[in-house]
Amino acid sequence: MLIRIVISLLIYGGFMFYFSWNIWKGIKSFNPNIRRRWLVVLSASSVLASTSIILRFVFSEYAWAHWAAGIWMMLGYLLVMILPLTNIVVLLLWLFTRIDRRKVARGATIVATVAILGVGAFGMYSAYSPVIKTYDVAIDKPSLDGRKSMKIVMAADLHFGSLSGPTHAKRLVKLVNEQKPDLVLFPGDLVDDDIVQYVKQGIPEILRGIEAPVYASLGNHDLLEAGDTTLIRTLEDSGMHMLYDEVVSDDLPVTLIGRKDRTDGSRKSVADLVTQVDPSSPLILLDHQPYDLDLAAKAGIDLEVSGHTHRGQIFPANFITNRIYENDWGYLQKEQMHSIVTSGYGFWGLPMRIGTRSELVVINVSFE
Repeated sequence: MLIRIVISLLIYGGFMFYFSWNIWKGIKSFNPNIRRRWLVVLSASSVLASTSIILRFVFSEYAWAHWAAGIWMMLGYLLVMILPLTNIVVLLLWLFTRIDRRKVARGATIVATVAILGVGAFGMYSAYSPVIKTYDVAIDKPSLDGRKSMKIVMAADLHFGSLSGPTHAKRLVKLVNEQKPDLVLFPGDLVDDDIVQYVKQGIPEILRGIEAPVYASLGNHDLLEAGDTTLIRTLEDSGMHMLYDEVVSDDLPVTLIGRKDRTDGSRKSVADLVTQVDPSSPLILLDHQPYDLDLAAKAGIDLEVSGHTHRGQIFPANFITNRIYENDWGYLQKEQMHSIVTSGYGFWGLPMRIGTRSELVVINVSFE
């Protein structure tokens, strides 16, 4: 463990040196006579910025700590993606052209700065401007109340707190109500690791504005300590019916099964939960992490809704999630079961998306 920590710190320190060196060279390309005391200021600023991730947990009750960590992580990602390309171009121009080196460095600094600001702005837009994704699903069973169709709105990975705050929550309520759904499902990661900011930002009051029945399950970021029911009570106070390894069908056209998250070692298997229901009714499963789809299909589930993957959230992580999960985003059918995985309405860590988009999912279900 100690060796891993040391190696991680060395790698992180190496990145910090690389970032700072590039920034200093960029400044010097415009002002070659800049005094070295400003190098000390830059170094101190870099050290302070590098600790922002730790400050997020130390001062978790303050929104500024979450924003400082989020902005730093976003900047770090952009620097990693853009600076190496800039350095390669500068090196090639120095080697194979006669352009003045200082002019090349200036141009590279301007291009890198514009690229960082532009990509960052686009990434934040993609995170805070959700789209509507629609799927049509046919379940070969009659509904419990005789209806022939129903509309479900589904959103996962809300991560409500400081970064995904009141404005994003109000946007969710508005979008959900515009769809006029019969049912709303939130399969996990409702809060961003703890409920402190969730409550301080007034999210419960906002979510109570959803004008349809809301059912939800927990995700790996909905941290629930043994014996502590505060999280469940807070979420239920937000207008949600929490399904914690539970089954419900009363006053519903379908049977809903909500699983505990995969990180909870006490959760029941899908097969065990299905023994509590009438298998002839339409079975909809809320399972945050889309693992073991074949087991859910064999258990007789008709529709499984999940999140967790964020579809990678930022490029090129989408290639990783695509290798890990059989269905990391979108629609997949296994036997009679329909699997729908959303990229998520919110985001985690850094307030941006590159190569993905925040989304709200609409599922039009037809029966028989």
